[in-house]
Amino acid sequence: MLWVLLGALGIHIAESLHLDSFEKGVMVAVPILSGSLLRLPLGVLGDRIGGKRVGMAMLLFLFVPLTIGWQAGNSLSAMMGIGLLLGTAGASFAVALPLASRWYPPERQGLVMGIAAAGNSGTVIANLAAPRLASLMGWHNVLAVAMIPLFIVLIAFIMMAKDRPSPGQHKPVRAYLETLKPRDIWWLSFVYCVTFGGYVGLGSFLPIFLRDQYGVSATKAGYLTALVAFSGSSIRPIGGLLADKFGGTALLSLVLIGVGAMYVLVAQLPSLPLMVGLLVVTVSLLGLGNGAVFQLVPLRFPRDVGVATGLVGAIGGLGGFLLPICLGSIKGTSGSFGNGFLVLGFVTLGALTLVRILISLQVGWRTSWRGSREPAA
Repeated sequence: MLWVLLGALGIHIAESLHLDSFEKGVMVAVPILSGSLLRLPLGVLGDRIGGKRVGMAMLLFLFVPLTIGWQAGNSLSAMMGIGLLLGTAGASFAVALPLASRWYPPERQGLVMGIAAAGNSGTVIANLAAPRLASLMGWHNVLAVAMIPLFIVLIAFIMMAKDRPSPGQHKPVRAYLETLKPRDIWWLSFVYCVTFGGYVGLGSFLPIFLRDQYGVSATKAGYLTALVAFSGSSIRPIGGLLADKFGGTALLSLVLIGVGAMYVLVAQLPSLPLMVGLLVVTVSLLGLGNGAVFQLVPLRFPRDVGVATGLVGAIGGLGGFLLPICLGSIKGTSGSFGNGFLVLGFVTLGALTLVRILISLQVGWRTSWRGSREPAA
């Protein structure tokens, strides 16, 4: 929720600070960037000292940017700095996913990782509540209110989170670097850049897009974004379940075909009701793809789940950082959001081509590493 809070408040902040299209895109993208870059080191740290300790420290730290934003968020530069700090919330996946994964056998990884990653539903809560609260009390005060659920989650995490039953021996840092050598980690990262990057990037930028393109109110834009985001977060566990049953790579192929087609249709910028329907389908497909990718990661890298999920999540998040900037800058230069969505369609086509080539050339990709799992790095 906190990771995308600036996106949910984006309309109010942008109008308060008089931001142009490019500045809007950058402002909502900055938390995604910092959250992505922090995933890898925090994933390694969680492997070494325990995910619960790292998670507690992250939750405590998040009170800092919320307090600064509440009291001193009065310029674009200030909001950029606050966004960088809030991005810490986005790195929580590198702690939460391994924390859940290590308690369950390989045949349940898709479902388990999908349920754990359904924390993306915080995007729904942020877009339902934040714009309405901002209209009532001002967007600065919403940052103060956000500390209430943060405190509740911190207490619940302290009381209920548990590290894996049998912690492994601590590895030297150079041992983690071995995970970066197999090409599979980079292929999975690129695909996740398209699926998760698409989900979180759209979730952050949609309020601004709906306001600028269709002239809806900030509250209505939040409600519509929440509807779209809910479709992606709620279906992610189903993506993991389907990947468990049919294979993650097979599911990814179908998902990428659908996402590419949807981006082309969205690029036509149809009427608002049709656009919302297309976005719901698009984000639902992205949610299925997210579940499929994270079903594959622990199967391919079972002994380095933390660092593997950290790297894949980091690069996936970079896709979410680039998407708002892409849409905002192309709108500023060409005058149309449609051209930006066409670019997203071409990128998705590239990911589909990559997956199909890998399936045809490598046994691991063809079998989704089920039964004949390749050795972990």
